[in-house]
Parts: sequence; structure tokens; C-alpha cells
Amino acid sequence: MAATAKIIAIGNSAGVILPKETLARLKVEKGDTICISETPYGINLTPYDEEFLRKMESSERVMHKYRDALRKLAE
Repeated sequence: MAATAKIIAIGNSAGVILPKETLARLKVEKGDTICISETPYGINLTPYDEEFLRKMESSERVMHKYRDALRKLAE
């Protein structure tokens, strides 16, 4: 599904207006919190999930701590 969104000024910041169909697909509504993550293909929007974020932060710490070993394993 391809859609466009408009960037608008909100005070000193900027916001994006998401189409109603996109909100429905994400199963979110006005006032909900979403997660924004960067991928090699662009930006990914997902509903906010505190447990998932804790797991991701934990995995990022492990990957950082063992980055040399993980690089070797990737060879």
C-alpha cells in the first residue's frame, strides 16, 4: 500500500498527517503513541509496545557489548 502524507508545522516542530487507512492498518487512533524506527529501506511505523521496546534496548546493549564477536561470526 502506497500513500502520501503531508508534513505540517506544529509550533516549532513538524508533524505528519497519516491517512485514516494507515491508522486503521496500524490499529492506532488519534492520541496513541507509535514507534518510529529507521531501517535500511526507510522509516518503519509500529504501534507502541513497551515490552517490545525493552527487548530491543536489551538486544542493542548485547550487540554493542559483543560487537567484535558478532562481526567474527558474521564472516
